[in-house]
Amino acid sequence: MKVKRALISVSDKEGILEFSRGLASTGAEIISTGGTRRLLAENGIPAAEVSDVTGFPEMLDGRVKTLHPAVHAGILARRGSPAHMSAIASAGIAPIDMVVVNLYPFKEAALRGSSFEDVIENIDIGGPSLIRAAAKNHESVAVVTDPSQYGEVLEALRSPEGIGLPLLRRLMAEAFVATANYDAMIASRMHGEFCEGFPKSFPIPTEKVEDLRYGENPDQSAAFYAEPFSRGTTVASSEKLHGKELSYNNILDLDKSLDIAMDFERPTAVVMKHTNPCGLASADTISEALRTAYAVDPMSAFGCVICLNRACDEASAELISPYFVEAVICPGYEPAALEILSRKKNIRLLRTNSPIGPAHKGPEHRMKKVRGGLLVQTDGSADIGPGGLRTVTRRAPTEEETAAMLFAWKLAKHVTSNAVVYVKGERAVGIGAGQMSRVDSARIATMKANEPTEGSVMASDAFFPFRDGVDEAAGAGVTAIIQPGGSIRDQEVIDAADEHGMAMVFTGRRVFRH
Repeated sequence: MKVKRALISVSDKEGILEFSRGLASTGAEIISTGGTRRLLAENGIPAAEVSDVTGFPEMLDGRVKTLHPAVHAGILARRGSPAHMSAIASAGIAPIDMVVVNLYPFKEAALRGSSFEDVIENIDIGGPSLIRAAAKNHESVAVVTDPSQYGEVLEALRSPEGIGLPLLRRLMAEAFVATANYDAMIASRMHGEFCEGFPKSFPIPTEKVEDLRYGENPDQSAAFYAEPFSRGTTVASSEKLHGKELSYNNILDLDKSLDIAMDFERPTAVVMKHTNPCGLASADTISEALRTAYAVDPMSAFGCVICLNRACDEASAELISPYFVEAVICPGYEPAALEILSRKKNIRLLRTNSPIGPAHKGPEHRMKKVRGGLLVQTDGSADIGPGGLRTVTRRAPTEEETAAMLFAWKLAKHVTSNAVVYVKGERAVGIGAGQMSRVDSARIATMKANEPTEGSVMASDAFFPFRDGVDEAAGAGVTAIIQPGGSIRDQEVIDAADEHGMAMVFTGRRVFRH
């Protein structure tokens, strides 16, 4: 197809002058709206005003400009239908062969904290209507919705064949993606502010951050998308300062490690491997927390991801430097730390540019794609204090045991179920993850421990179905257990704890992670 007449109306003016000059050089007539037309005129590019085409002025402060049969009939008329072409000819309407539109900056208005009235005014009405009309009639009308498309479209226009059907169909598909995501942004923002619960359908506005080299395995393609209205500190909003491009698995581990660190206020280090922590510790300094966390399971830490909830200082960088670490994420880096770590060519260094801690954890929906559907849930919380614990054994825990159990409870929330963890003070000792039976998780936690487990406390993310998990813990020297309770064999489990002289507390809630 060739373009004889094009309508241009863009909020994002990037590249529009060059594109319009190229379009005009092919002999196409340009019609345009308000600000876009003024820009073209100021730069010597002839363009007719839309109101000259419609015979009707813009009105309602620009809310109504292109919503007129003279525009939409010119776009929607099927060129292969004599009836359609006769109808617009008899009405004095000329066909429009190209629509170049991008939409009002709703996202930017919403994110900059504009007034609700300003956010509403940045909901585009005419733009999506033009895009959808052109996309519907894509075999005859080219629809251009992004400056990144300008070069390819101009190249096709200048060719002897004009714009071919494959490109027209790709532009159509990209146009529907653009309007769908725009509507999803509006729906997400409005539903989140004025409604409770889950909507009848779940719109997820996203923007591509980058294509990834591959997915979980080299034969899988992958890309990384960010949610524009996500609040709080996230991997998606972090800045990569150094190293190779991030992989699919890097991003998963970075997200999981950040998720754990967000639950802790004291200086805390997380060592993450294959979506499970293999080390966690809090301390008075971030370097001491890192030293302790890495020592929990140094064998598993080979090729790990590390999250620090404080800026990486020189001492921390010196600790990381000798090891094979895939990536580090933290709020910032001291200059000396950045210089040390940058000597490692491939390590990915991410800076969140915002604090990491409970106060900076934005509300999130947790989503998992299943074949043919989507699972959505609210974010879980492990927040519980001493007052939320119910002692069920003859012996109550000491203050030290209680503090360690609350630390362990936060860790258990982030370990793949069935999860059993051993903790001393503010450090993990052994982590048992992802087993089909809870007693096996307890055995693995003992096996993985890099120091004696005597005197540790245990956390279990769900109840013990049998007493064997408690017996295993007793054999490891565990003195106190925190668990949800709720098993039909709770009394059997409690009796086992009493037999071993252990303290046991119930939280009354489960923290499964599948």
